[in-house]
Formats: sequence, C-alpha cells, structure tokens
Amino acid sequence: MDRRTPADSRVTLTQLMGPGEANTLGNVHGGYIMKLCDEAGGMAASKYARRHSVTIVVDSMTFHSPVNIGDLVTVAAEVTWTGRTSMETRVVVTAEDVIAGAITHTNTAYFVYVALDANGRSTPVPPLTCVTDEEKLRFERAAARQDHRLTSREEIAE
Repeated sequence: MDRRTPADSRVTLTQLMGPGEANTLGNVHGGYIMKLCDEAGGMAASKYARRHSVTIVVDSMTFHSPVNIGDLVTVAAEVTWTGRTSMETRVVVTAEDVIAGAITHTNTAYFVYVALDANGRSTPVPPLTCVTDEEKLRFERAAARQDHRLTSREEIAE
C-alpha cells in the first residue's frame, strides 16, 4: 500500500454565511459550522484513502468567537493520523469580515473517520508519512488522542 502525506488529503471549503444559517442574534448556528467541519473532514479522509469514509468520532469542539451573517467562512482539513482503517482529520475554521479585512480563528476540531470498501465494511488505509516537524508533532498528538479515545471507550463499556 502506497504511503501518503497530509498534503495529499488537504481540503478547503469557503462559504459566505447568510441569514439562513444564523440565529436571531445574527450568529451562525454552531451546528451549521459543525456540519461544514464534518464535510471538510470527511472529504479530506476520502481524498486521502481514495475511499468513501464515514464519521465515527467528533472530539470536543469549542467556539472561540462567533461567526456572523456576511462572514466568509473557510474550513481547512487534513489527515493528521492513520490507524489500520481509521483516520483523524484536523479541521480549522476561520471567519473573514471581508469589508474590514479581519480574519478570526473561530475553532479547531478533530474528527475520526473509517474508510469503507465497496460492501460498506471498514478497509485498510495507507500509512501516513509526515514530512515536516509540525506534521510529526500533530501525528504524535493525534496518536495520544486515539489512545485516550480507546481507553475511554473501554472504561464506558465496563
């Protein structure tokens, strides 16, 4: 199985936020932002694995600042870790006030996906090759998060 890098998975979605995505305060619904994150993360995972991929875990998502009607939201995603059949993606969201030219980091989240074969069963993914020191650090941190997820799942099952 060929090896791939995080760059092989990178996806960027950009969308203008309108009134249909917002609440009565003019802030975009957090659930809508989560949907965009899942779309970008899922596409990064599918692009990386060259397979359909489904969400199995969403780590906590903290919103650091609101996204407003009229903001241009950019969601960037890439694979940061791979297991046998699963992949973690790092998803970074920014909101741009295009009139003021201000770009605000609104949140970062981590999603885990499983690659599927033609029968809808989990299937192996290529190993991740980290090139930069930053990619290597992200991989190490992602592996620690995966260990924590597995430990937590075992504790809940008991």
